[in-house]
Amino acid sequence: MIEKRPLVPDRIRKITGSFAWIPHRFLRKGFWMSLTHHELLLYIFLVLAADRKGLSYYSFDKICSLLAITPDKYILARNALIEKDLVAFDSSFTAVACFWHFLGKIFNDFNRGIKKAFIM
Repeated sequence: MIEKRPLVPDRIRKITGSFAWIPHRFLRKGFWMSLTHHELLLYIFLVLAADRKGLSYYSFDKICSLLAITPDKYILARNALIEKDLVAFDSSFTAVACFWHFLGKIFNDFNRGIKKAFIM
């Protein structure tokens, strides 16, 4: 078993003030791999920018500027996240949704793909 010890003990992370979190399942259950680069960039930004209810009030222009992406790439990424049921959007804000529903969708699509492969 690996002994886990801080590499720099005087610089261990501490949660102070507001913070954002993403569960480990984000990596382990295929969520990371299911998103394009721009979808991932936008989703992580929205998670970091969201308030406790998952709402982000950053404007379209500000998001594009901060992420250094074109408006077209932003719209494609945003629409894909909406289609994947990860965010909701209206003209004034974006809401980050819980992604457990999406993970179930990934597994169902994956299982359907396996079934199709066996049927063909």
